[in-house]
Amino acid sequence: MSENNAVLEIRGLNKSFGSTKANVDINVTFMKGEVHGIAGENGSGKSTLLSQLAGMLESDSGEVFLKGQPYKPSSPVDAMNNSIAMVVQELGVIGNLPAGINIYLGRMDEVCKRGIVNFGKIRKNVKEVRQEWHLPEYPLGRRCDLMNVEQRKMIELTRALSVNPDILILDEITQALSHNNRKLLYEIIAKLRDQGKTIILITHDIEEMVEITDRITVMRDGHVIETLNSCDVTANQIKSKMVNRELDGDFYRSDNEPSWEDEVVISVKDVSVEGSLDHLSFDLHKGEILGFCGLSDSGIHDVGKAMYGLFGKKNVTLTEGNIQITDPITALNSGIGYLPKDRDGEGLMMDNDICDNFCVPSYRELSSKIGTLTNRTMYKASDAAMKRFNVKAEDSDTLMNSLSGGNKQKVNLGRWLIKDLKVMILDCPTRGVDIGVKAYIYKEMMEAKKAGLAIVLISDELLEALGMSDRLMVVNSGRVVMEMLRGEDFTEEKVIGVMI
Repeated sequence: MSENNAVLEIRGLNKSFGSTKANVDINVTFMKGEVHGIAGENGSGKSTLLSQLAGMLESDSGEVFLKGQPYKPSSPVDAMNNSIAMVVQELGVIGNLPAGINIYLGRMDEVCKRGIVNFGKIRKNVKEVRQEWHLPEYPLGRRCDLMNVEQRKMIELTRALSVNPDILILDEITQALSHNNRKLLYEIIAKLRDQGKTIILITHDIEEMVEITDRITVMRDGHVIETLNSCDVTANQIKSKMVNRELDGDFYRSDNEPSWEDEVVISVKDVSVEGSLDHLSFDLHKGEILGFCGLSDSGIHDVGKAMYGLFGKKNVTLTEGNIQITDPITALNSGIGYLPKDRDGEGLMMDNDICDNFCVPSYRELSSKIGTLTNRTMYKASDAAMKRFNVKAEDSDTLMNSLSGGNKQKVNLGRWLIKDLKVMILDCPTRGVDIGVKAYIYKEMMEAKKAGLAIVLISDELLEALGMSDRLMVVNSGRVVMEMLRGEDFTEEKVIGVMI
Protein backbone atom coordinates (compact mmCIF):
# COMPACT_ATOMS: atom_id res chain seq x y z
CA MET A 1 0.00 0.00 0.00
CA SER A 2 1.26 3.45 -0.86
CA GLU A 3 1.85 5.99 1.90
CA ASN A 4 -0.16 8.37 -0.28
CA ASN A 5 -3.20 6.34 0.79
CA ALA A 6 -2.53 7.02 4.47
CA VAL A 7 -5.66 8.35 6.16
CA LEU A 8 -4.54 8.28 9.80
CA GLU A 9 -0.94 8.46 11.02
CA ILE A 10 0.18 8.03 14.62
CA ARG A 11 3.66 9.20 15.59
CA GLY A 12 5.21 8.65 19.02
CA LEU A 13 1.90 8.48 20.92
CA ASN A 14 2.08 7.98 24.69
CA LYS A 15 -0.53 7.46 27.40
CA SER A 16 -0.06 6.62 31.08
CA PHE A 17 -2.41 6.04 33.99
CA GLY A 18 -0.40 6.93 37.07
CA SER A 19 2.69 4.73 36.99
CA THR A 20 1.18 2.38 34.41
CA LYS A 21 2.32 3.05 30.85
CA ALA A 22 -0.58 2.01 28.63
CA ASN A 23 0.91 3.20 25.32
CA VAL A 24 4.62 3.81 24.71
CA ASP A 25 5.87 5.62 21.57
CA ILE A 26 3.17 4.19 19.32
CA ASN A 27 3.82 4.49 15.59
CA VAL A 28 1.29 3.08 13.16
CA THR A 29 -0.36 4.16 9.91
CA PHE A 30 -3.89 3.29 8.78
CA MET A 31 -4.66 3.30 5.07
CA LYS A 32 -7.69 4.30 3.05
CA GLY A 33 -9.78 1.32 2.01
CA GLU A 34 -8.25 -1.22 4.40
CA VAL A 35 -9.38 -3.37 7.30
CA HIS A 36 -6.65 -3.05 9.93
CA GLY A 37 -6.59 -5.37 12.93
CA ILE A 38 -5.03 -4.55 16.31
CA ALA A 39 -3.97 -7.74 18.14
CA GLY A 40 -2.75 -8.09 21.69
CA GLU A 41 -3.52 -9.59 25.07
CA ASN A 42 -5.75 -7.87 27.61
CA GLY A 43 -3.76 -4.94 28.97
CA SER A 44 -1.56 -4.60 25.86
CA GLY A 45 -2.87 -1.08 25.18
CA LYS A 46 -5.19 -1.75 22.24
CA SER A 47 -8.38 -0.18 23.61
CA THR A 48 -6.42 2.72 25.12
CA LEU A 49 -4.98 3.52 21.69
CA LEU A 50 -8.32 3.44 19.93
CA SER A 51 -9.97 5.46 22.71
CA GLN A 52 -7.44 8.22 22.04
CA LEU A 53 -8.30 8.16 18.34
CA ALA A 54 -12.01 8.33 19.16
CA GLY A 55 -11.66 11.30 21.52
CA MET A 56 -12.46 9.33 24.67
CA LEU A 57 -8.97 9.72 26.15
CA GLU A 58 -6.45 12.52 25.81
CA SER A 59 -2.90 11.57 24.79
CA ASP A 60 0.04 12.55 27.01
CA SER A 61 2.34 13.21 24.06
CA GLY A 62 2.86 12.37 20.41
CA GLU A 63 1.09 13.37 17.22
CA VAL A 64 -1.82 12.12 15.14
CA PHE A 65 -2.49 13.23 11.57
CA LEU A 66 -5.86 12.78 9.90
CA LYS A 67 -5.62 13.07 6.11
CA GLY A 68 -2.35 14.93 6.56
CA GLN A 69 -3.69 17.46 9.09
CA PRO A 70 -3.00 17.50 12.86
CA TYR A 71 -5.77 15.67 14.70
CA LYS A 72 -6.37 16.00 18.44
CA PRO A 73 -10.01 15.13 19.27
CA SER A 74 -11.43 16.61 22.45
CA SER A 75 -14.43 14.25 22.67
CA PRO A 76 -16.23 11.45 20.80
CA VAL A 77 -18.49 14.13 19.28
CA ASP A 78 -15.39 15.91 17.97
CA ALA A 79 -14.20 12.58 16.50
CA MET A 80 -17.58 12.04 14.84
CA ASN A 81 -17.40 15.53 13.36
CA ASN A 82 -14.12 14.38 11.81
CA SER A 83 -15.85 11.28 10.39
CA ILE A 84 -14.42 8.85 12.96
CA ALA A 85 -16.93 6.60 14.74
CA MET A 86 -16.30 3.90 17.34
CA VAL A 87 -18.24 0.98 18.78
CA VAL A 88 -16.68 0.40 22.22
CA GLN A 89 -15.98 -2.93 23.92
CA GLU A 90 -18.35 -2.57 26.87
CA LEU A 91 -21.39 -0.40 27.49
CA GLY A 92 -21.60 2.32 24.85
CA VAL A 93 -25.18 3.43 25.40
CA ILE A 94 -27.02 5.25 28.17
CA GLY A 95 -29.33 2.63 29.61
CA ASN A 96 -32.22 4.81 30.73
CA LEU A 97 -32.58 6.49 27.35
CA PRO A 98 -34.47 5.06 24.36
CA ALA A 99 -32.52 3.42 21.55
CA GLY A 100 -33.45 6.21 19.10
CA ILE A 101 -32.06 8.90 21.39
CA ASN A 102 -28.87 6.89 21.92
CA ILE A 103 -28.32 6.76 18.18
CA TYR A 104 -28.34 10.59 18.05
CA LEU A 105 -26.41 11.34 21.24
CA GLY A 106 -24.00 14.22 20.62
CA ARG A 107 -25.88 15.43 17.55
CA MET A 108 -29.43 15.90 18.80
CA ASP A 109 -29.63 19.14 16.83
CA GLU A 110 -30.19 16.96 13.74
CA VAL A 111 -33.52 15.69 15.11
CA CYS A 112 -34.61 18.56 17.38
CA LYS A 113 -36.43 21.81 16.71
CA ARG A 114 -36.78 24.44 19.42
CA GLY A 115 -35.74 21.85 22.00
CA ILE A 116 -38.38 19.30 21.00
CA VAL A 117 -37.26 15.88 19.76
CA ASN A 118 -38.78 14.88 16.43
CA PHE A 119 -39.19 11.11 16.91
CA GLY A 120 -40.70 10.81 13.46
CA LYS A 121 -37.48 12.13 11.95
CA ILE A 122 -35.44 9.72 14.08
CA ARG A 123 -37.50 6.78 12.83
CA LYS A 124 -37.22 7.95 9.23
CA ASN A 125 -33.47 8.52 9.38
CA VAL A 126 -32.74 5.26 11.18
CA LYS A 127 -34.93 3.34 8.73
CA GLU A 128 -32.77 4.64 5.88
CA VAL A 129 -29.58 3.54 7.68
CA ARG A 130 -31.03 0.11 8.41
CA GLN A 131 -32.14 -0.38 4.83
CA GLU A 132 -28.76 0.67 3.45
CA TRP A 133 -26.83 -1.71 5.69
CA HIS A 134 -29.51 -4.43 6.17
CA LEU A 135 -29.43 -3.94 9.94
CA PRO A 136 -31.98 -5.71 12.18
CA GLU A 137 -34.91 -3.65 13.40
CA TYR A 138 -35.24 -2.94 17.12
CA PRO A 139 -37.86 -0.74 18.83
CA LEU A 140 -36.36 2.76 18.86
CA GLY A 141 -38.60 3.80 21.76
CA ARG A 142 -37.37 1.02 24.04
CA ARG A 143 -34.87 1.90 26.77
CA CYS A 144 -31.47 0.39 26.12
CA ASP A 145 -31.21 -1.11 29.60
CA LEU A 146 -34.19 -3.32 28.66
CA MET A 147 -32.24 -4.72 25.70
CA ASN A 148 -29.71 -7.52 25.77
CA VAL A 149 -25.99 -7.08 25.04
CA GLU A 150 -26.29 -8.01 21.38
CA GLN A 151 -29.18 -5.62 20.75
CA ARG A 152 -27.28 -2.78 22.41
CA LYS A 153 -24.24 -3.50 20.26
CA MET A 154 -26.37 -3.32 17.13
CA ILE A 155 -27.78 0.01 18.31
CA GLU A 156 -24.20 1.27 18.73
CA LEU A 157 -23.32 0.02 15.26
CA THR A 158 -26.37 1.77 13.84
CA ARG A 159 -25.23 5.00 15.51
CA ALA A 160 -21.73 4.65 14.08
CA LEU A 161 -22.96 3.94 10.55
CA SER A 162 -25.49 6.79 10.69
CA VAL A 163 -22.66 9.36 10.59
CA ASN A 164 -21.27 7.81 7.38
CA PRO A 165 -17.78 7.55 8.88
CA ASP A 166 -14.56 7.55 6.89
CA ILE A 167 -12.98 5.57 9.74
CA LEU A 168 -14.97 2.98 11.71
CA ILE A 169 -13.37 1.62 14.90
CA LEU A 170 -14.75 -1.68 16.22
CA ASP A 171 -13.49 -2.64 19.67
CA GLU A 172 -14.37 -6.26 20.46
CA ILE A 173 -17.87 -6.18 18.97
CA THR A 174 -17.86 -9.57 17.23
CA GLN A 175 -17.82 -11.66 20.41
CA ALA A 176 -21.04 -9.98 21.52
CA LEU A 177 -22.82 -11.12 18.34
CA SER A 178 -24.41 -14.42 17.38
CA HIS A 179 -23.68 -16.19 14.09
CA ASN A 180 -26.14 -14.30 11.88
CA ASN A 181 -25.27 -10.80 13.13
CA ARG A 182 -21.56 -11.61 12.99
CA LYS A 183 -21.99 -12.61 9.35
CA LEU A 184 -23.87 -9.33 8.74
CA LEU A 185 -21.00 -7.38 10.32
CA TYR A 186 -18.52 -9.03 7.96
CA GLU A 187 -20.67 -7.93 5.02
CA ILE A 188 -20.79 -4.37 6.36
CA ILE A 189 -17.00 -4.31 6.80
CA ALA A 190 -16.48 -5.55 3.22
CA LYS A 191 -18.90 -2.94 1.85
CA LEU A 192 -17.18 -0.12 3.75
CA ARG A 193 -13.78 -1.23 2.47
CA ASP A 194 -15.13 -1.31 -1.10
CA GLN A 195 -16.27 2.30 -0.56
CA GLY A 196 -12.72 3.30 0.35
CA LYS A 197 -13.42 3.58 4.08
CA THR A 198 -11.02 2.46 6.81
CA ILE A 199 -12.00 -0.10 9.44
CA ILE A 200 -9.89 -0.58 12.57
CA LEU A 201 -10.77 -3.82 14.33
CA ILE A 202 -9.98 -5.34 17.72
CA THR A 203 -11.06 -8.93 18.26
CA HIS A 204 -9.70 -11.71 20.46
CA ASP A 205 -10.75 -14.18 17.77
CA ILE A 206 -7.40 -14.15 15.98
CA GLU A 207 -8.53 -16.61 13.31
CA GLU A 208 -11.33 -14.19 12.50
CA MET A 209 -8.91 -11.26 12.42
CA VAL A 210 -6.53 -12.96 10.00
CA GLU A 211 -9.43 -13.88 7.72
CA ILE A 212 -11.14 -10.47 7.41
CA THR A 213 -8.29 -7.95 7.72
CA ASP A 214 -5.71 -6.65 5.26
CA ARG A 215 -3.03 -5.82 7.85
CA ILE A 216 -2.53 -6.57 11.53
CA THR A 217 -0.60 -4.53 14.10
CA VAL A 218 0.54 -6.57 17.11
CA MET A 219 0.81 -4.84 20.49
CA ARG A 220 2.42 -6.08 23.68
CA ASP A 221 2.80 -4.26 27.00
CA GLY A 222 1.87 -0.91 25.46
CA HIS A 223 4.31 -1.18 22.54
CA VAL A 224 3.75 -1.81 18.84
CA ILE A 225 5.68 -5.00 18.07
CA GLU A 226 5.09 -5.33 14.34
CA THR A 227 2.63 -4.62 11.53
CA LEU A 228 2.12 -7.48 9.07
CA ASN A 229 0.10 -8.28 5.98
CA SER A 230 -2.69 -10.65 7.00
CA CYS A 231 -2.15 -12.87 3.97
CA ASP A 232 1.44 -13.54 5.06
CA VAL A 233 0.77 -14.84 8.59
CA THR A 234 -1.18 -17.53 10.41
CA ALA A 235 -3.31 -17.10 13.50
CA ASN A 236 -0.78 -19.03 15.59
CA GLN A 237 2.04 -16.74 14.43
CA ILE A 238 0.03 -13.69 15.54
CA LYS A 239 -0.74 -15.32 18.89
CA SER A 240 2.93 -16.11 19.44
CA LYS A 241 3.92 -12.51 18.73
CA MET A 242 1.23 -11.30 21.16
CA VAL A 243 2.60 -13.30 24.08
CA ASN A 244 6.26 -13.53 22.97
CA ARG A 245 6.32 -17.33 23.06
CA GLU A 246 5.34 -20.22 20.82
CA LEU A 247 1.68 -21.23 20.96
CA ASP A 248 -0.15 -24.07 19.29
CA GLY A 249 -3.69 -25.38 19.34
CA ASP A 250 -7.03 -23.80 20.11
CA PHE A 251 -7.16 -24.72 23.82
CA TYR A 252 -10.42 -26.66 23.57
CA ARG A 253 -10.66 -30.08 25.21
CA SER A 254 -8.73 -32.76 23.34
CA ASP A 255 -10.96 -35.79 23.96
CA ASN A 256 -13.53 -36.74 21.35
CA GLU A 257 -16.02 -38.65 23.48
CA PRO A 258 -18.87 -37.42 25.71
CA SER A 259 -18.59 -38.25 29.40
CA TRP A 260 -20.73 -37.67 32.47
CA GLU A 261 -22.18 -39.52 35.45
CA ASP A 262 -25.65 -41.09 35.50
CA GLU A 263 -26.93 -38.78 38.23
CA VAL A 264 -29.30 -36.06 37.00
CA VAL A 265 -28.49 -32.90 38.93
CA ILE A 266 -31.13 -30.53 37.55
CA SER A 267 -34.21 -31.09 35.44
CA VAL A 268 -35.86 -28.53 33.17
CA LYS A 269 -39.35 -29.50 32.02
CA ASP A 270 -41.57 -27.75 29.47
CA VAL A 271 -40.18 -24.26 30.12
CA SER A 272 -41.58 -21.41 28.04
CA VAL A 273 -40.71 -17.71 28.08
CA GLU A 274 -42.92 -15.42 26.01
CA GLY A 275 -41.19 -14.37 22.81
CA SER A 276 -38.14 -16.50 23.59
CA LEU A 277 -38.34 -20.14 24.75
CA ASP A 278 -40.96 -22.63 23.58
CA HIS A 279 -41.52 -25.73 25.75
CA LEU A 280 -37.85 -26.41 26.47
CA SER A 281 -36.99 -29.63 28.33
CA PHE A 282 -33.69 -31.30 29.25
CA ASP A 283 -31.83 -33.04 32.07
CA LEU A 284 -28.33 -32.00 33.14
CA HIS A 285 -26.02 -34.67 34.55
CA LYS A 286 -23.25 -34.57 37.11
CA GLY A 287 -19.94 -33.87 35.38
CA GLU A 288 -21.57 -32.89 32.08
CA ILE A 289 -20.94 -29.81 29.94
CA LEU A 290 -24.22 -29.20 28.12
CA GLY A 291 -23.88 -26.61 25.35
CA PHE A 292 -26.51 -24.34 23.81
CA CYS A 293 -26.05 -22.47 20.52
CA GLY A 294 -28.32 -20.59 18.12
CA LEU A 295 -28.85 -17.36 16.23
CA SER A 296 -29.55 -13.97 17.82
CA ASP A 297 -33.30 -14.56 18.14
CA SER A 298 -33.06 -18.22 19.14
CA GLY A 299 -33.61 -17.62 22.87
CA ILE A 300 -30.47 -19.38 24.11
CA HIS A 301 -29.49 -16.62 26.53
CA ASP A 302 -32.83 -16.95 28.32
CA VAL A 303 -32.05 -20.61 29.08
CA GLY A 304 -29.62 -19.56 31.79
CA LYS A 305 -31.96 -16.90 33.16
CA ALA A 306 -34.84 -19.39 33.38
CA MET A 307 -32.63 -21.94 35.17
CA TYR A 308 -31.52 -19.30 37.69
CA GLY A 309 -35.08 -18.28 38.51
CA LEU A 310 -34.94 -14.86 36.87
CA PHE A 311 -38.29 -15.50 35.17
CA GLY A 312 -39.93 -16.82 38.33
CA LYS A 313 -41.18 -20.36 38.74
CA LYS A 314 -40.55 -22.24 35.48
CA ASN A 315 -40.51 -25.94 36.46
CA VAL A 316 -36.76 -26.08 37.03
CA THR A 317 -35.97 -28.69 39.69
CA LEU A 318 -32.76 -29.44 41.53
CA THR A 319 -33.12 -33.19 42.01
CA GLU A 320 -31.29 -33.38 45.34
CA GLY A 321 -33.99 -32.41 47.79
CA ASN A 322 -36.50 -31.91 44.96
CA ILE A 323 -35.99 -28.14 45.17
CA GLN A 324 -38.02 -25.94 42.82
CA ILE A 325 -35.95 -22.99 41.54
CA THR A 326 -38.38 -20.08 41.76
CA ASP A 327 -36.01 -17.12 42.18
CA PRO A 328 -32.27 -16.28 42.21
CA ILE A 329 -31.99 -16.48 46.01
CA THR A 330 -33.28 -20.06 45.96
CA ALA A 331 -30.88 -20.85 43.13
CA LEU A 332 -27.92 -19.32 44.99
CA ASN A 333 -28.74 -21.10 48.25
CA SER A 334 -29.21 -24.39 46.40
CA GLY A 335 -25.75 -24.44 44.86
CA ILE A 336 -26.40 -22.93 41.42
CA GLY A 337 -24.04 -20.31 40.00
CA TYR A 338 -24.82 -18.04 37.05
CA LEU A 339 -22.35 -16.05 34.96
CA PRO A 340 -24.39 -13.77 32.63
CA LYS A 341 -23.30 -12.62 29.18
CA ASP A 342 -23.38 -8.96 30.26
CA ARG A 343 -20.46 -9.16 32.68
CA ASP A 344 -20.26 -5.47 33.61
CA GLY A 345 -24.00 -4.75 33.65
CA GLU A 346 -25.41 -7.90 35.24
CA GLY A 347 -22.54 -9.96 36.64
CA LEU A 348 -20.19 -7.72 38.57
CA MET A 349 -20.48 -4.67 40.82
CA MET A 350 -18.22 -2.41 38.80
CA ASP A 351 -18.03 0.43 41.34
CA ASN A 352 -17.05 -1.95 44.15
CA ASP A 353 -13.68 -3.53 44.86
CA ILE A 354 -12.42 -7.03 44.10
CA CYS A 355 -13.05 -8.14 47.67
CA ASP A 356 -16.76 -7.36 47.55
CA ASN A 357 -17.19 -9.04 44.19
CA PHE A 358 -15.46 -12.25 45.25
CA CYS A 359 -17.34 -12.48 48.54
CA VAL A 360 -20.94 -11.50 47.73
CA PRO A 361 -22.06 -14.97 46.50
CA SER A 362 -20.45 -16.57 49.57
CA TYR A 363 -21.80 -14.37 52.35
CA ARG A 364 -23.56 -17.30 54.03
CA GLU A 365 -20.46 -19.52 53.94
CA LEU A 366 -18.15 -16.74 55.17
CA SER A 367 -20.42 -15.58 58.00
CA SER A 368 -20.03 -16.84 61.55
CA LYS A 369 -22.57 -19.06 63.29
CA ILE A 370 -24.33 -15.95 64.61
CA GLY A 371 -24.45 -14.36 61.13
CA THR A 372 -21.66 -11.79 61.42
CA LEU A 373 -19.11 -11.21 58.68
CA THR A 374 -15.86 -9.36 59.35
CA ASN A 375 -13.65 -7.46 56.92
CA ARG A 376 -10.77 -9.68 57.98
CA THR A 377 -12.64 -12.79 56.86
CA MET A 378 -13.61 -11.20 53.56
CA TYR A 379 -10.08 -10.01 52.76
CA LYS A 380 -8.64 -13.39 53.68
CA ALA A 381 -11.06 -15.10 51.30
CA SER A 382 -10.63 -12.61 48.47
CA ASP A 383 -6.82 -12.55 48.76
CA ALA A 384 -6.79 -16.35 48.50
CA ALA A 385 -9.14 -16.21 45.51
CA MET A 386 -7.00 -13.58 43.76
CA LYS A 387 -3.99 -15.86 44.15
CA ARG A 388 -5.86 -18.99 43.04
CA PHE A 389 -7.32 -17.38 39.91
CA ASN A 390 -4.23 -15.30 39.12
CA VAL A 391 -6.05 -11.94 39.15
CA LYS A 392 -3.57 -9.22 38.25
CA ALA A 393 -4.22 -6.26 40.56
CA GLU A 394 -2.43 -4.48 43.38
CA ASP A 395 -4.72 -5.85 46.11
CA SER A 396 -8.33 -6.74 46.98
CA ASP A 397 -9.18 -3.05 47.41
CA THR A 398 -8.72 -2.44 43.69
CA LEU A 399 -11.95 -1.32 42.02
CA MET A 400 -13.41 -3.63 39.39
CA ASN A 401 -13.77 -0.88 36.80
CA SER A 402 -9.98 -0.45 36.74
CA LEU A 403 -9.28 -4.06 35.72
CA SER A 404 -8.75 -5.41 32.21
CA GLY A 405 -11.50 -7.52 30.67
CA GLY A 406 -9.62 -10.74 31.35
CA ASN A 407 -9.10 -9.99 35.03
CA LYS A 408 -12.72 -8.95 35.44
CA GLN A 409 -13.79 -12.28 34.01
CA LYS A 410 -11.44 -14.20 36.29
CA VAL A 411 -13.18 -12.55 39.26
CA ASN A 412 -16.58 -13.15 37.70
CA LEU A 413 -15.90 -16.87 37.27
CA GLY A 414 -13.77 -17.37 40.34
CA ARG A 415 -16.35 -15.96 42.77
CA TRP A 416 -18.56 -18.91 41.84
CA LEU A 417 -15.89 -21.58 41.71
CA ILE A 418 -14.81 -20.90 45.31
CA LYS A 419 -18.26 -22.11 46.33
CA ASP A 420 -19.38 -25.72 46.66
CA LEU A 421 -21.66 -25.63 43.60
CA LYS A 422 -23.80 -28.32 42.03
CA VAL A 423 -24.61 -26.45 38.81
CA MET A 424 -22.75 -23.69 36.96
CA ILE A 425 -24.45 -21.71 34.17
CA LEU A 426 -21.95 -19.99 31.86
CA ASP A 427 -23.35 -17.54 29.30
CA CYS A 428 -20.58 -16.52 26.86
CA PRO A 429 -17.82 -16.96 29.49
CA THR A 430 -14.97 -15.95 27.15
CA ARG A 431 -16.53 -12.82 25.64
CA GLY A 432 -13.99 -10.00 25.57
CA VAL A 433 -11.00 -11.94 26.89
CA ASP A 434 -7.71 -12.76 25.21
CA ILE A 435 -6.36 -16.16 24.20
CA GLY A 436 -4.50 -16.65 27.47
CA VAL A 437 -7.58 -16.04 29.62
CA LYS A 438 -9.69 -18.17 27.25
CA ALA A 439 -7.32 -21.09 27.75
CA TYR A 440 -7.46 -20.49 31.51
CA ILE A 441 -11.27 -20.52 31.57
CA TYR A 442 -11.45 -23.72 29.52
CA LYS A 443 -8.96 -25.35 31.91
CA GLU A 444 -11.07 -24.31 34.91
CA MET A 445 -14.18 -25.70 33.19
CA MET A 446 -12.53 -29.07 32.63
CA GLU A 447 -11.26 -29.26 36.21
CA ALA A 448 -14.76 -28.42 37.49
CA LYS A 449 -16.27 -31.05 35.18
CA LYS A 450 -13.83 -33.70 36.47
CA ALA A 451 -14.83 -32.74 40.02
CA GLY A 452 -18.46 -33.49 39.15
CA LEU A 453 -19.83 -29.99 38.53
CA ALA A 454 -22.74 -29.91 36.09
CA ILE A 455 -22.15 -27.09 33.59
CA VAL A 456 -24.44 -25.35 31.11
CA LEU A 457 -22.43 -23.54 28.42
CA ILE A 458 -24.35 -20.97 26.36
CA SER A 459 -22.21 -19.55 23.58
CA ASP A 460 -22.45 -17.31 20.53
CA GLU A 461 -19.16 -18.83 19.38
CA LEU A 462 -20.05 -22.07 17.66
CA LEU A 463 -16.48 -23.42 17.76
CA GLU A 464 -16.40 -22.86 21.52
CA ALA A 465 -19.68 -24.73 22.00
CA LEU A 466 -18.42 -27.60 19.84
CA GLY A 467 -14.98 -27.54 21.40
CA MET A 468 -16.11 -27.80 25.04
CA SER A 469 -19.50 -29.57 25.17
CA ASP A 470 -20.30 -33.21 25.89
CA ARG A 471 -23.74 -32.66 24.42
CA LEU A 472 -24.98 -29.78 22.29
CA MET A 473 -28.50 -28.38 21.98
CA VAL A 474 -29.06 -26.39 18.79
CA VAL A 475 -31.92 -23.93 19.33
CA ASN A 476 -34.01 -22.19 16.68
CA SER A 477 -36.95 -19.91 17.55
CA GLY A 478 -36.99 -21.12 21.15
CA ARG A 479 -37.08 -24.83 20.33
CA VAL A 480 -34.37 -27.48 20.35
CA VAL A 481 -34.08 -28.50 16.69
CA MET A 482 -31.12 -30.83 17.11
CA GLU A 483 -29.29 -32.57 19.94
CA MET A 484 -25.75 -33.82 19.28
CA LEU A 485 -23.28 -35.90 21.26
CA ARG A 486 -19.58 -35.17 21.18
CA GLY A 487 -17.88 -37.24 18.49
CA GLU A 488 -16.76 -37.37 14.90
CA ASP A 489 -19.97 -35.76 13.59
CA PHE A 490 -19.58 -32.81 15.97
CA THR A 491 -18.97 -30.33 13.14
CA GLU A 492 -19.62 -26.66 12.50
CA GLU A 493 -21.24 -27.35 9.11
CA LYS A 494 -23.76 -29.78 10.60
CA VAL A 495 -24.84 -27.28 13.27
CA ILE A 496 -25.10 -24.29 10.92
CA GLY A 497 -27.29 -26.37 8.61
CA VAL A 498 -30.08 -26.57 11.21
CA MET A 499 -29.32 -23.37 13.14
CA ILE A 500 -30.31 -20.97 10.35
